[in-house]
Amino acid sequence: MKPEPGTPFDSVESAHAFVALLAKAVADSRQDVEADVQKAGSNAPRRLDALRIALYNLKKLEVHMNQSRRILNDLRSLRRLLLDERTSAAVKTAVKSAEAAAKQATPPPANLTPSNGKAQRTMAA
Repeated sequence: MKPEPGTPFDSVESAHAFVALLAKAVADSRQDVEADVQKAGSNAPRRLDALRIALYNLKKLEVHMNQSRRILNDLRSLRRLLLDERTSAAVKTAVKSAEAAAKQATPPPANLTPSNGKAQRTMAA
């Protein structure tokens, strides 16, 4: 039996959720720094330069977080595809055998012929 996941990176799903939360936090921080850049006056050029460097690095980090989230989503999709293919092959085999059994057990339907606008049952000779 597998042990239960204990860290955010024990499964692809939990890593995806963690990276999504981290990307949201980075985006929020970037918006805060952008607001600080707007508020910063020209009387503090060193502070403005520091805010611009921080903003540049936050934008790069946001891009990397979004790329990581997409990669994790692709991995999740690939794993589901691979697992579903194994499951669907077994299901297809079961469906084919069930259809074959149903064809052998089901009697042919009676013929219906129209007469005076109504369908009547006739026995095939």
